[in-house]
Formats: sequence, C-alpha cells, structure tokens
Amino acid sequence: MAPSGPTTFSTEDDAWIVLNGIPHLGPVTLRRLFDHFGPDPHLILNSTERALLAVEGVGPKIANAVRNWPDHFDLAREKRLLQKHEADFIKQTDVSYPAPLREIYDPPIGLYSLGTPCFRTPSVAIIGSRRTTLYGLRTAREIASGLARRGVCVVSGLARGIDTAAHEGALEASGPTVAVLGNGCDIVYPPENLELYREIRKHGTIFSEFPFGYRATRQSFPMRNRIVAGMCQAVLVVETDLSGGSLITARFAGEQGRQVMAIPGRIDQATSAGCHQLIRDGATLVTSAADILDELRLEELPLGDTSSSAEPRSPTDVSGLTENETVILKSLEGGEILHSDQIARQTDLPSSTVSSTLLLLELRRRIRKHSDGRFELR
Repeated sequence: MAPSGPTTFSTEDDAWIVLNGIPHLGPVTLRRLFDHFGPDPHLILNSTERALLAVEGVGPKIANAVRNWPDHFDLAREKRLLQKHEADFIKQTDVSYPAPLREIYDPPIGLYSLGTPCFRTPSVAIIGSRRTTLYGLRTAREIASGLARRGVCVVSGLARGIDTAAHEGALEASGPTVAVLGNGCDIVYPPENLELYREIRKHGTIFSEFPFGYRATRQSFPMRNRIVAGMCQAVLVVETDLSGGSLITARFAGEQGRQVMAIPGRIDQATSAGCHQLIRDGATLVTSAADILDELRLEELPLGDTSSSAEPRSPTDVSGLTENETVILKSLEGGEILHSDQIARQTDLPSSTVSSTLLLLELRRRIRKHSDGRFELR
C-alpha cells in the first residue's frame, strides 16, 4: 500500500534517522540511493516504488520498507530514547561526523553518539584478540597510553582482551578514546565491560550506527570493524590468530588506504600468528607508541596535547570509596604488587573482607589482578 502523501518530518535529522533505521537497507544500498536521488533523504523516502526499483540492489522488499517505513521503524520511540540517553545522532553531513569515514566506500549515513565529543585526527585503531596474553594486554595498554598522552585518539571496539586494554590505556593517560559498538549504543557488550563503558562515556565517546536496542549479530561486528578502520589513519593489530576478526579489520584498513601495523610476538604463540602473517604481507612492524608516531610523522606532537578539560585521575583517588576500599588502595601505593593475604596482614582486615573488597575494586577497574593472584593499582 502506497503512502497517502509526502512524508514530512519535524526536524532535519528525522529523515536521516529513519533511513538509518529501516531494516534490510545496508550502507552500500544507501550509498546507491543517495547517488541516484541526490543528497536530500526526503527525496528517497518520498519516491515512488518504480523509482526505487530502478536503483541497483533495490528489490521489492527494500522498496516496500522505504515506502512504508512507519511499519518498520518507530521514529517517535527513537527520538524519546535519544533524549533519555542524552545521545546525539550525527549525520554524514554534520561537521562533527568523523571526516575520514566519508572517504570509505560504504560509510554509515549517521552515528549515534554518547559521551563527550572527543574524536579528532590524528587517530589510531588498536585491535586484537579477545583471547590474549598478559604480554598482549600490557603492550596494548602501554602503546595506547603513549599515543593518548600525545593527543592521538585511540579507537577500538570495547571487546574483551586487546580492545579493553587499549581503552584502559588511553583513559589512564586522560587522553581521547572512542569505542565503536557492534550493537545499539544503549547495550553494553560484553556485560563485564559495564564500568569501562561508563568511563568511556564520561571521558570519551561511544559510537554506533545501529538504532537503540539493536542486538549484535554475526554481520554487525564486521560492519563495526569497517568503521573502526575507516575513521583512523592507521590500524595497529596487537595479537590475533590466523582466523581472528582483527585480520578482517586489517583488510578493511588496507582497502581503505589506511596504514596497517602489527606487534611481533613469540613464534610459538598462536595469538601472534596473525600479526606475523600481516608483517609478512607488508604491515609495518612496530614495538612502541614512538614507532607509530614516527611512521605517521607525528613526532612533533607536544606531550599532553589532548585539549581535554579532564584532570589526570590519580590511581589513589579515594573519592566515593568505602573505608575498607580506601584502606586497601592505600596498601598498594608506591607500586606494591601484593597477594590478598599480604594485604590482609598490612591492613588488619579479615581475609574474607579483603577478598570481597578486592573483587569490587577490580570490577571498578581501580586495581588489576595478575595471573599469579597478586594485585596492583591500575
């Protein structure tokens, strides 16, 4: 059934939000629609079925979804959620839209944005395996921290493993970091990264091209990865095996003309096999943030050039903590790395109290636990 008349919207952004949220309408087809109808999304939404079917890749299913979009997408609900979550929808024509993304073949027509706008160029994506080693986690964190201190925006995907370490490193340096999600920006995945999600929202930016409530699928993660690669000048792969999704992101980066970099590892470690393959295929071997700055010719960036108003956060900042949490944090000052029984002896707290408090501090990402069971400040 055809619409009774031209569709009108109360704000300029509404048509963009609708186009972005219509099911079955992917970024490549959207690009073809814009190429055919021009830059005004109203022309697409108010076009005839015959005109839509004349566009390559548009079949009856997509044409019906566009023509009858209110049956497929609840714009009023989406606008309520934008307000509820204090989010923005950044359309492709906005100045705040990441400029490098416009250069790729299939850019998202818009991005949902949560948090403090912090994306800037230069930017580097740091990615890798979810199943990683302590070496990989430490390397990702240290390089991210070094880049962030120089004002380089660290971009990753909020996944377990290397992504998490990269975001943490940037936050620890009070530098800019962007998390690109493979689901709606109101969904935290993996759930154990809830506190990290909150920290990034507070001090950085969360992006997603998916509407609110959208659950991750096998297709949404590659879509997320093309954004991670496309918005950066370079992509650094820290650890990945030969079948890892990071290799897909690296391939996107190469196709998009971005520089691909990789961290070498042990030759008998499966999680380094993908990086070694990338290096054999021509990726730049790097071992530090300084190597990356040199490769991108950013050596002259002044230290601490983050243009962020946030003050560096002390690892021993005890504001908002309980008395027991404060006592335990004080016991780890000065770089001590202690077992829980050592902390119990130093603090005169019961072992059960120490164990439960350490778990809470670890969940809050105030401390980190080593593989040997010892703890230290983050």
